[in-house]
Amino acid sequence: MDKLLHLWEATGFYQMQLGQAVMILIGMLLLYLAIKKNFEPLLLVPIGFGGVLANIPGAGLAEAGGILDLFYTIGIASGAFPLIIFMGVGAMTDFGPLLANPKTLFLGAAAQFGIFATLMGAVLLSTFGIFDFTLADAAAIGIIGGADGPTSIYVASKLAPELLGAIAVASYSYMALVPLIQPPIMRALTNEKERKIRMHQQRHVSQREKIVFPLVLLILVALFLPDAAPLLGMFCFGNLMKECAVVDRLSNTTQNSLINTVTIFLGLAVGSRLSADSFLNHMTLGILVLGMVAFSIGTASGVIMAKILNKVTKEPINPLIGSAGVSAVPMAARVSNKLGLEADKHNFLLMHAMGPNVAGVIGSAVAAGILINYVAS
Repeated sequence: MDKLLHLWEATGFYQMQLGQAVMILIGMLLLYLAIKKNFEPLLLVPIGFGGVLANIPGAGLAEAGGILDLFYTIGIASGAFPLIIFMGVGAMTDFGPLLANPKTLFLGAAAQFGIFATLMGAVLLSTFGIFDFTLADAAAIGIIGGADGPTSIYVASKLAPELLGAIAVASYSYMALVPLIQPPIMRALTNEKERKIRMHQQRHVSQREKIVFPLVLLILVALFLPDAAPLLGMFCFGNLMKECAVVDRLSNTTQNSLINTVTIFLGLAVGSRLSADSFLNHMTLGILVLGMVAFSIGTASGVIMAKILNKVTKEPINPLIGSAGVSAVPMAARVSNKLGLEADKHNFLLMHAMGPNVAGVIGSAVAAGILINYVAS
């Protein structure tokens, strides 16, 4: 009888606490959203499964020495996994639309306003005692507005590792919800005439331009802001491998097997931070709300910047592409194209929207460097 009692007490059912049960259900919810609703499945499947594993009582998978903690220590605490993924994103990116219409760089830059507005909002809420966010916490939360998962994880791992799980879930959830969140904001800020604006066919961008651009971009930004060099360096390196056309094997590996492999371990490592103690608190709710605010402000800022540019430039810009300034590549560009086709079935905006979309990736990396430099100093 004593042996049976001992066996029962050793089971996860006996050791299960309410918070762990809730977090297992949340992990299952993430899996449901990824599998059934197709919300960012490449990340939410491993994150959700990692969250389930991290909350199994007695297994110790996310505790010191556990396999999930090992993934976290090696890949995220060191910053390696987000940087490798950024290299893969660079290898899949085409700077052509941005180079063909350099004005769209302003749209990507404007969309980053959501990051800094939310940072100030988080600090203000803490000042009034509603939340207890430090400046580093506020900076890590604000970066969600860039709609760039790897950047959010990288900044959180540097500035607020205890909030990593909530920030990662918020970031990737809002990226997945781009088709639901952005259209109402875009419609509210534009009229039918603006949504029907047709943009001229883009000029041809030579291979030489595409090779030179990432090199010039890296050198200029890194010299002015060294803290942005890790993210932007990996991004530009991946892009250079693609555009130089002499290392196709390396480029293909980076775009496919490497980024896919790292994504698996990154997701599991993030899931290891979804423990009940660190996730189930009022600060998590604050992160989710502020993340939504950051993303919404970023979307609106890009659209408004496009409207401003139309006042001072000759070539009209369809304001819908301004929303693609958030760096949810290429989903945000597809949403711009979809709304353009709703207004005019012959108005194809996809390639035009890729300009601010790529600019948004650059902008979020620069914003991350600014935040790390300012907060960590």
